[in-house]
Amino acid sequence: MRIRALCTTAVSLAAVLTGGVASAVDGPRPNADGARPHAAKAPASVREDFDGDGYQDLVTAAPGGVVAGRAEAGYIVVSYGSATGLKAARTTVISQNTAGVPDTAESEDHFGQRLAARDLDGDGLTDLAVASDERLDGIGNQGSVTVLWGRRGGLGGKDAATVQAPAGSSGWWVGDDLTAGDFDGDGRSDLFMRHGADGGQRSVLFGPFKRSGEPAREQRLDMFFSDNDLWLVTAGDMTGDGIDDLATFYAFEEHAEGGRFWRGTPSGLSTEPTPLGSAAAATVGDFDRDGKGDLATRVVPGGILEDLPYDAGTVKIYYGTSSGPSRTRTTTITQNTTGVPGTGEKGDQFGARLDAGDVTGDGYADLAVGVPFEAVGSKAAAGSVVLLKGGRGGLRGTGAQAFDQDTRGVPGVAEAGDRFGGAVRLLDVTKDGKAELAVSAPRENRTGSVWSLRGTAAGLTATGSVALSPADVHAPTGTGDFGSRFANEDDVFLYPASS
Repeated sequence: MRIRALCTTAVSLAAVLTGGVASAVDGPRPNADGARPHAAKAPASVREDFDGDGYQDLVTAAPGGVVAGRAEAGYIVVSYGSATGLKAARTTVISQNTAGVPDTAESEDHFGQRLAARDLDGDGLTDLAVASDERLDGIGNQGSVTVLWGRRGGLGGKDAATVQAPAGSSGWWVGDDLTAGDFDGDGRSDLFMRHGADGGQRSVLFGPFKRSGEPAREQRLDMFFSDNDLWLVTAGDMTGDGIDDLATFYAFEEHAEGGRFWRGTPSGLSTEPTPLGSAAAATVGDFDRDGKGDLATRVVPGGILEDLPYDAGTVKIYYGTSSGPSRTRTTTITQNTTGVPGTGEKGDQFGARLDAGDVTGDGYADLAVGVPFEAVGSKAAAGSVVLLKGGRGGLRGTGAQAFDQDTRGVPGVAEAGDRFGGAVRLLDVTKDGKAELAVSAPRENRTGSVWSLRGTAAGLTATGSVALSPADVHAPTGTGDFGSRFANEDDVFLYPASS
């Protein structure tokens, strides 16, 4: 039977992200209409820079959050980067009740269910596509994608648009598998998603997008094989040709059904995919710095999804080649690999969450590995995160680092069930060429919290790390899942053993 998913995450563009060259100053906390002034100009190459100051910004979702008394209406929080990192005072909270955002916050909308950050209109500022489980008029019609446009004053609801399904379509779901990339190599950002098509089809919506939410053109692909379900998607340039590719992974009931590699071409995604192995999580980063993105995955134990909650966890890397992920050059890493802190134990789920970025500034992507169900002492499922470092030859266990809430310098205390490592994201929010780690514990104090650890030439450091809770950023408190995902993470589930 299918496993009930308690926590989903968003999709990932796991390229190595670099900071811009422009400077910025700290300012007053922006509101949802973007009142905070900025004089600096950001280069167009900077990703996840919503206000154009050159610093990477972090988007945290709480799709199960309460908004105006509406259970699971959902909201997102934008935390703006600065020379000193993330600060609670420089955040913006956005929900469907924010002025300018289409529709209204309603129970079970799950606003923020998936998040894709990319410059969609080509103005040099990052925009944010937000998927929700919106129930719409029509039998079987569900799901919507709202685009929040980047602005010099910060992300907000002004001029927000809805990506519409094709006229006359019915029985559709919009926004499923939402992922961003440049799939035709024209330098303009595209969105991949389910878009008014039948269950076996997905669409690439090519940029530039109009401010109405209309794409320049659409490519539809039949992506299903047999009776399986598409349950995981990740994007990145895995061939080194300057065009983003797509990896999709499938399941049927309790069985993993392998994956497919869809090469990006000047006309869009190839219609003739090549086979991939199965995966329960995935991300892309250039761990050996050869110019080709490497596919990092969590292995499905024995190919059986129902065994994931009891799995110690294994991460497998398929190194990029000119034709896509290699079938022969691979690396497998567990907590029993030499150099990796800890010991692989039943139910740890090493690799439940994955993200890539350059923490040390050496040009090699590193891999953040969430271990949300690891026990810390006697505290079951307190959770941890491990950093695996890239280098000549690729990822290795040597020099790996591990952090949990009992690590000196990390705010708070490890507690049973927190699930620290339940979401991970590597972004250079300080613009020093070294990525910081954003890591969440979505069950911390029943509402969730997010931490930011600084990147250095030696790796991550807990010194000077900060924690942000919903109360800290003036977001709704109470039962929720703040930090269940970050923008541009891959769309996966967390499977507790109690499911």
